[in-house]
Amino acid sequence: MYTPPHVDLLELVTGATSQDQEPGASIIVLHGLGADGSDFLPVAQAMDLSPVGPVRYVFPSAPVRPVTINGGYAMRAWYDIHPPADEPGGVRQEDELGLRESQAIVEQLIERERQRGVPAERIVLMGFSQGCAMTLLAGLRSPHRLAGLVALSGYLPLASITAAEASPVSREVPVLMIHGLHDEVVVPSRGEAARDVLKDLGYNVQWATFAMGHELCMEEVSVIRDWLLERLQVPRT
Repeated sequence: MYTPPHVDLLELVTGATSQDQEPGASIIVLHGLGADGSDFLPVAQAMDLSPVGPVRYVFPSAPVRPVTINGGYAMRAWYDIHPPADEPGGVRQEDELGLRESQAIVEQLIERERQRGVPAERIVLMGFSQGCAMTLLAGLRSPHRLAGLVALSGYLPLASITAAEASPVSREVPVLMIHGLHDEVVVPSRGEAARDVLKDLGYNVQWATFAMGHELCMEEVSVIRDWLLERLQVPRT
């Protein structure tokens, strides 16, 4: 049986926007299938978040595990992915065990930042594709009121039980969702379905699309930056 590693054993890339001051906010970024923690370094480097003070980025690399849809080839993955069901309208089997194991990892990452002195309300979860799924899964169930969730080119896992499992404090957490109009990996309708579920549950969802595939574009990075600046602005005293 696969056993998820403790967060201290994960490969982590971390960096802060200032070396002179302790970070007052943290952004935990979860990569997509087959990538690693360094995948989003260029995105972080492209965003100027200096108006909100020092920010710590945390880029964890998912554990290596066999992935069924890729012939059982072992790669970095937050959970297993099964091929679509053969019959028309068939439902794709979800790897609930793998999702729960990685949910526990994300919860550890959040707690790690809290122990380092960053309040939960100044911690953002951001993820792409599989990382987007983990952002929504863990973020909506977190017992802590986070600063926000950034869900990029992904979908909502375990959608049918989200309402029952979502934490009360998560209802106050804003969500930014962005999808490519030409995404052939996670088709736009899956992102739209996730958006609609969250809106029906009363979440504050900001939705945007761009003429791109399963990727990021600079216009998207600009939207993310502006949204983060708004969420992480330091209250005036």
